[in-house]
Amino acid sequence: MKVFCYGVRPVEKPFFEKLAEKYNLDVTCTEKFLNSKETAEMAKGHEVVVLRANCFANKENLDLYKEYGVKYLLTRTVGTNHIDIPYAKELGFKMAFVPFYSPNAIAELAVTHAMMLLRHMAYTTHRTGVERNYTVDANMFSKEIRNCTVGVVGLGRIGFTAAKLFKGLGATVLGQDLFKKEGVEDILTQVELDELLAKSDIITLHCPYIKENGKVVTKEFLSKMKPGAILINAARGELQDVPALVEALESGHLAGLGIDVLENESTVFFKDFKGGKVEDPMVEKLLGMYPRVLVSPHMGSYTDEAVTNMIETTFQNLKEYEETGDCKNKIK
Repeated sequence: MKVFCYGVRPVEKPFFEKLAEKYNLDVTCTEKFLNSKETAEMAKGHEVVVLRANCFANKENLDLYKEYGVKYLLTRTVGTNHIDIPYAKELGFKMAFVPFYSPNAIAELAVTHAMMLLRHMAYTTHRTGVERNYTVDANMFSKEIRNCTVGVVGLGRIGFTAAKLFKGLGATVLGQDLFKKEGVEDILTQVELDELLAKSDIITLHCPYIKENGKVVTKEFLSKMKPGAILINAARGELQDVPALVEALESGHLAGLGIDVLENESTVFFKDFKGGKVEDPMVEKLLGMYPRVLVSPHMGSYTDEAVTNMIETTFQNLKEYEETGDCKNKIK
């Protein structure tokens, strides 16, 4: 079966090739994203298309796929909002997603952001590496993580893994979830959100974005946070109100911010703005707050284990469809 895969970085290609051999698939990879008629045309002659984030299966592209005889529309992501699902169903595509992958990939990135901000490592290494200034100043002074309380919002696989990592570093960990979790008492104490905000020196978000519920990180949310706290978001960009974040940072109420996600991030991430500015003035202002604001370009899943999980689950979804006509990870 011929499979066309978009958004495959060079470092990922060997993983695709190894797993393609295991599943007996004829796989073609491109670094390009599905973002135009021209990129959609690249899949001509293939029965299967594999997408990733920022690959947009809109009406125009889906019409082309239907014309080309594509049968399966698979995404190697948890999120599916880059696909026009109702229209894809109308055209009869069989679709599937990856419900989860290595939780350590995202959790470790969240811990890395938090520890860099807590110990002022971006500030310090910029002074030593760029400015060649090796003096120690007051801005480098920090608390130890074992003297901090960490609040984890969202206690799914990723959130609980992050909680375990922070606990292992000696922090006191608080957790909050819409649904109370069982068997987590040895790692964290579950509390209401307002208590978590008031007591936590570091807050890390690992909750889904639910459109009906709106944003989580609002002006009110930030006002309830402990003054001088650090906020980490490696979950969804839609969770955060950027103007509210800018205001909290400018006032000093929020000491630091580490994010791996942005709302409408395809306008910023995976592009080179060297010597220029991004279009959104508020995002531009946020990016300019380095080193108090650390931004990584949605690279949470960019690890050996997570990439393997995503590709193998995608190929397993295809195999399940072929063998049974159905798939437990189908997009409904």
